[in-house]
Amino acid sequence: MNEQVDLLVRSRRLFDAALGIDGPGAVAIRADRIVAAGPGVDVPAGQVTDLGDAVLLPGLIDLHGHPDRRPAGQGSKYGVDPDTEFLPRGVTTVLSQGDAGADDWADYVAATIRPARTRVRMALNLGRRGEALPGPALEARDVAVEAAAMTAAADPALIWGIALNSSRAVTGANDPRRILRQAIAASELAGGIPLLFGSRRETDVSLDEQLALLRPGDIVTYCYSSTPENILDDATGHVRQSVREARARGILFDIGHGMASFDFRIAEAAIADGFPPDTISTDQYVRHVGSQPQHDLPRTISKLIAAGMAEGDAFAAATARPAAVLGLADEIGTLAAGACADLTALRWNPEAAPHVDTTGAARPGGCWEPVLVVRGGEVVTS
Repeated sequence: MNEQVDLLVRSRRLFDAALGIDGPGAVAIRADRIVAAGPGVDVPAGQVTDLGDAVLLPGLIDLHGHPDRRPAGQGSKYGVDPDTEFLPRGVTTVLSQGDAGADDWADYVAATIRPARTRVRMALNLGRRGEALPGPALEARDVAVEAAAMTAAADPALIWGIALNSSRAVTGANDPRRILRQAIAASELAGGIPLLFGSRRETDVSLDEQLALLRPGDIVTYCYSSTPENILDDATGHVRQSVREARARGILFDIGHGMASFDFRIAEAAIADGFPPDTISTDQYVRHVGSQPQHDLPRTISKLIAAGMAEGDAFAAATARPAAVLGLADEIGTLAAGACADLTALRWNPEAAPHVDTTGAARPGGCWEPVLVVRGGEVVTS
């Protein structure tokens, strides 16, 4: 290939789990598409960027966040502008965890999905107004099984699945078992789409019971939370048998860090026990704005590495794996020719602030930090 491209990005390390690339190389981009990537790529380009010792990855994918551009009081109470809080920090695609429901879906598309540079997809809330209500989103009067199913079925390109957080803060006085059955019913009515499921945090319903109801392709988020019904067996300190059986059936496990759902003790024990997460996500929302150090996906990836996860697996868990989960493996999460030209470059900062989990426990610093973001062939930040 000798034809000039628009942008050539070189690095001493390209990483693509889907293609099995991990070494020096370059990515050539024309318009919004990758035309070539790998160790032998060197073509004329209108713009050339040499990243030196940074690692060049496909654009990061956050499988659990709260993107919402609607004004405060009109949209999700958790929402943040994805082009401000996600994209400059390396996330080119984010899945909303229930920020909209059937009644405000059209408004969400017009205000957030269409105008945002960040690619946004939705796990639709079972509640009619998503997270726009000031109180619990899933009080009995607000659950809309048929409306959620019809909305999801009508817009499969943008709605990936159904979101359900069954904690008391979201369900209020509603029965968590009933809501889980309703979420499954909605997903089946919509054609068998998956659930993004936050399990019950209280001891009134066991994790074992909840996992038994889930289906292959469903995702359990907050997987390293230290709530009483966490993934470890208290008696042995090992991963519960029900959790292993769930993974064997095809149920996936996601981080969903947030403000209360990542405990180094749980993460380290699970990873040491051979149970790393399938995907790494932030549950980034309005309370994280301006946090120091900034809560974002590169720092969350770094925390998993600090907890013992292999670096390559951690990169894959924020690129190739979530791309496959979203059904977009040919479009994102890869540097393959023909894929969308979404790129993120990270550089290791050994002097970064220590990593702190949501219990206050700390681990030594050293953190991957974004130095270049390309979205659809256009440089967002460098």
